[in-house]
Amino acid sequence: MTSDFRTIDVAIGPKRLEGSLFLPQTPQGLIIFAHGSGSSRFSPRNRYVAERLVAQGFACLLLDLLTAEEGEFRRNVFDIPLLGARVVEAIAWAGAESDVSRLPIGLFGASTGAAAALTAAADEPRVAAVVSRGGRPDLAGDALQRVQAPTLLIVGGLDYGVIELNRSAQQLLRCQNRLDIVPGATHLFEEPGTLESVVERAANWFTEYLGATRDGAKE
Repeated sequence: MTSDFRTIDVAIGPKRLEGSLFLPQTPQGLIIFAHGSGSSRFSPRNRYVAERLVAQGFACLLLDLLTAEEGEFRRNVFDIPLLGARVVEAIAWAGAESDVSRLPIGLFGASTGAAAALTAAADEPRVAAVVSRGGRPDLAGDALQRVQAPTLLIVGGLDYGVIELNRSAQQLLRCQNRLDIVPGATHLFEEPGTLESVVERAANWFTEYLGATRDGAKE
């Protein structure tokens, strides 16, 4: 798979949320990223994950879920229903964009962004798969029981407390799901090889479930 891609600056929804769309030559699916509190579309970890996924044939959309003005208010950073609604806006935007409108959709959420991704997945049937990296899926609350998309929860083996929160959230999921613990990784997956492990696990998950959606659409 070639790693060649082009990047397009985009504006999404009524608030004109700023985003970057990474497009490989022949995308097999679209991954929309939901960033955690205090992060943005310029998150170096999520951009690394996105570029590695693009190299494997996935289009990736990184966007700011809040405007600059909204981000100044701390309460908005943890307003999961608001952030989830913004992810839904991004899904609607993708459905109207010719470059990606026919692609199956996956969501990749980090930290509190995982709760936003799962909240969106609970309300949006177009979502074919969800991956959480070091996430707080527990913050999605009752929405967890309505998620139908296969969900992979990835947690660092040294991310004490968050492991337990993910296990508790997993018990509420009614969809196909799995909890993967990356040995030796802390919350930010800064240790050598740990973020690469996240990429491998996420790519395999998206390939399996977005591929099934794409193949099914052709039948």
